Amino acid sequence: MLTQALIFLLETFMGLFALALLVRFYMQLLRAPARNPLTAFLVALTNWLVVPARRVIPGMWRLDLSTLVLAWVTEVLLLSITFWLRGFDFGPALGMSLVLLGLLGAVAIIKLTLYILMAAVIVQAVLSWVAPYSPAMPLLNSFSRPFLGVFQKRIPPVGNVDLSPIFVIVSCQLLLYAVAWAEGALIRGVG
Repeated sequence: MLTQALIFLLETFMGLFALALLVRFYMQLLRAPARNPLTAFLVALTNWLVVPARRVIPGMWRLDLSTLVLAWVTEVLLLSITFWLRGFDFGPALGMSLVLLGLLGAVAIIKLTLYILMAAVIVQAVLSWVAPYSPAMPLLNSFSRPFLGVFQKRIPPVGNVDLSPIFVIVSCQLLLYAVAWAEGALIRGVG
């Protein structure tokens, strides 16, 4: 009982921290508007770890790779602690276990990325109907525009309704199935 509660708390807080790091990375990658409350919140929440990490992990192509690496390390650490609390013995094949945990961390980052994209597309679609001039729209547009544009070029609106959000969400769901299969194969490798 206590172990389950501890795992729940770790997954909640470390998962949210990894999410904050990942959203911060994607906001920079997609050149999201910097002057909004979400950016200020994410910077205040993650700067204590990102700023020192920038000294060790260099950026590349004007990307803050330290933020992405920190999100991955957070996921790997969360997975390691979770497996350890559940009684997994890393001793016999420590090297292989660490490689598999690293790959599982990468899979977790991919899953989080797909969930971020789906949430941005859904919220943007709803806001476009109820509050098209919301202050959140420029931020959501920067997240979803590259993905919606792929379908908007090929699928015309039906009755002035843009169907591209549906296709983006369906594509994300299909990718999540593939990621879940890969995650299951990796977990079987760890166990």
